[in-house]
Amino acid sequence: MRDGPFRRLIKKIARVRYTIDLGFTRWVLRRQGEPRYRLAGSCNGCGKCCESPMIPVSWPVFRLRSLRWLALTWHRVINGFEFISEVRRQKVFIFRCTHYDPVTKQCDSYDSRPGMCRDYPRNLLYAALPEFLPECGYSAVYKKAEGLRKSLERANLPPEKLQEMLKKLHLEDKE
Repeated sequence: MRDGPFRRLIKKIARVRYTIDLGFTRWVLRRQGEPRYRLAGSCNGCGKCCESPMIPVSWPVFRLRSLRWLALTWHRVINGFEFISEVRRQKVFIFRCTHYDPVTKQCDSYDSRPGMCRDYPRNLLYAALPEFLPECGYSAVYKKAEGLRKSLERANLPPEKLQEMLKKLHLEDKE
């Protein structure tokens, strides 16, 4: 899908707005303290994050028809995301990205991709327990993992239980 001049202009405006919003959001988060996690690993090119982008939304956007329509229309027209389904419990919209080619695992509009794509996976580091797709080469590692890891190792847990705990608590490093 090619971008026309109007769409490119809207995307540029959206990118500027997103950059300002992201800067402000990161400033607020820094004032609350650094994230508890650091990013480990690297992109392995699996493309799973691009196949079905998932966007959490606020309660009003999820429940109110006019706001829901506006959000879904924005993502369809500007970002090229086609709505597939939703996860009601988590208030998440699931899309299919029209810019993603599953054969080459490449984005046909990488230079003008949406802000959420630009900030992935850093945007997950502020979550209470960041979750990455199983295929993803990235992971989050708890910044104070060393002390907690040593405590778990001293606890004499069975090896498989220790590995499970290290993974669930984000104490293992893929690097």
